[in-house]
Amino acid sequence: MSTKEKSLNFIEQIIEEDLKNGLSQNKLRFRFPPEPNGYLHIGHASSICLNFGLGIDYDAPVNLRFDDTNPAKEEQEFVDAIKKDVEWLGFKWDKEVYASDYFQQLYDWTIELIKKGKAYVDSQSSEEIAKQKGTPTQVGEDSPYRNRSVEENLDLFERMKNGEFKEGEHILRAKIDMAATNMLMRDPIMYRIINASHHRTGDKWCIYPMYDWAHGESDYVEQISHSFCTLEFLSHRELYDWFLDQVCVENKVRPKQREFARRNLSHTVVSKRKLLQLVQDKHVAGWDDPRMSTISGMRRRGYTAAAIRNFADTIGIAKRDNLIDVSLLEFCVREDLNKITDRVMAVLDPVKLVITNYPEGQEEWLDAENNPEAEEVTYRKVPFSRELYIERDDFLEEANSKYFRLTLGKEVRLKNAYIIKGESVVKDVNGNILEIHVTYDPDSRSGSGSEASKRKVKGTIHWVSIPHAIPAEIRLYDRLFTNENPDGNKEVDFKEFINPDSLKVITGYLEPSLKTAEDGDKFQFQRLGYFAVDKDATTDKLVFNKTVGLKDTWAKVETK
Repeated sequence: MSTKEKSLNFIEQIIEEDLKNGLSQNKLRFRFPPEPNGYLHIGHASSICLNFGLGIDYDAPVNLRFDDTNPAKEEQEFVDAIKKDVEWLGFKWDKEVYASDYFQQLYDWTIELIKKGKAYVDSQSSEEIAKQKGTPTQVGEDSPYRNRSVEENLDLFERMKNGEFKEGEHILRAKIDMAATNMLMRDPIMYRIINASHHRTGDKWCIYPMYDWAHGESDYVEQISHSFCTLEFLSHRELYDWFLDQVCVENKVRPKQREFARRNLSHTVVSKRKLLQLVQDKHVAGWDDPRMSTISGMRRRGYTAAAIRNFADTIGIAKRDNLIDVSLLEFCVREDLNKITDRVMAVLDPVKLVITNYPEGQEEWLDAENNPEAEEVTYRKVPFSRELYIERDDFLEEANSKYFRLTLGKEVRLKNAYIIKGESVVKDVNGNILEIHVTYDPDSRSGSGSEASKRKVKGTIHWVSIPHAIPAEIRLYDRLFTNENPDGNKEVDFKEFINPDSLKVITGYLEPSLKTAEDGDKFQFQRLGYFAVDKDATTDKLVFNKTVGLKDTWAKVETK
């Protein structure tokens, strides 16, 4: 990678420095270590892109390692979802591994620590232990069980393993320094009793290692060269290294932990605990609700893997936490969808338009361009008839000279079709417009080459032929939270900022070419935005999710 002409981020600089200092290129190995206790979110996507991206840049293997050390919160469903997300983002792991693969090795190492007097069983309550930990300005107190004999500690730990005790009766702690400046070094917990069945090991174990003990040692077993994690683990690095000191031997790669800043996304939350609350309290329809910041939710909404990878690359890697405006993610999505989606016609707020001088019962099939951005431009046929749907806000009875859509007495072009002129309206008793009556110029058909077809009019609007229109459920999604940083104020419950208008469900009318659209298919509804077929769609009922608008409408709202 050092031969590439590009500026290096600080993570890449660390790797380059290690290579210069003698680390062999073939010793590079990275990992992505998710906990299978929920679905991955946009923050995880950045970490995935970082670790697997380094693997690609340095031609080094990357492990997918599940940190499955808490069976009370972990499920196979989450394992499967995580694997699907990583694959969907376009990455391949070298080995699929689990912290639980190393439970026996961790246990064996722990026995050695106990024998060396570096770990002991503590029988205090969690409240007592917390009280004795001290504060950042006050040293901690030794546990009354800190100097238990090696024999007693071995006996108790074995019995903990065999399930002879209840949860909370005993824990195993490392014996380090109760006066350490770093609070995490004050005899940290290594094992706790959990009486729950593990999704892989079943009921074999009744004790489970804590993250700090399992993580670095798992890195070491796998010979991970660089272990990258978010800034919240900066204070854990000293403990990471202390644990490695107890097991590392010469001539093996010693993992190096380094930290990067978490990238928070505005108008959402990226805490699995809070995402779980939204699911459990039914504020959303599930982990893959299109309003969620989960990768599965974004995929269902219609976001593309390329857009998310581009977003991760754009925001880069930093040393300080910051809040990224969600409009940047939406820009990346919009930019990618613009290149790959076909343009189709759909009307979401319909009003009937009647072409009074078009022959009744006549229909014709007109050519419509699929995607002007494509290398090879293709066309489809769309039906045209006397009665059409147009968008209600594409018509005003009276309008000023700056209004370029349909109004009485003026002309507009129907996309891919003819020039029409507004003539009159039909209203109900309350004054609501039921029908708009227009006339058309039969010589003005788009692409016909006639003089009339070349005539310039200022406005073009989309439409759908009523006899051919396909009704569909349209789910219009907005941002899930009205506040850009909903969990930024610890005094206010983040759920107070839930946007009551984050989902609106309407019926829209689509051109018939969409009849065979399937789950995940993406389109640009001309002049309206980008939409994707939802998994709830059936052959009898189409369901579309609005992915993102054609423009960033929130920028104007927030400016006001």
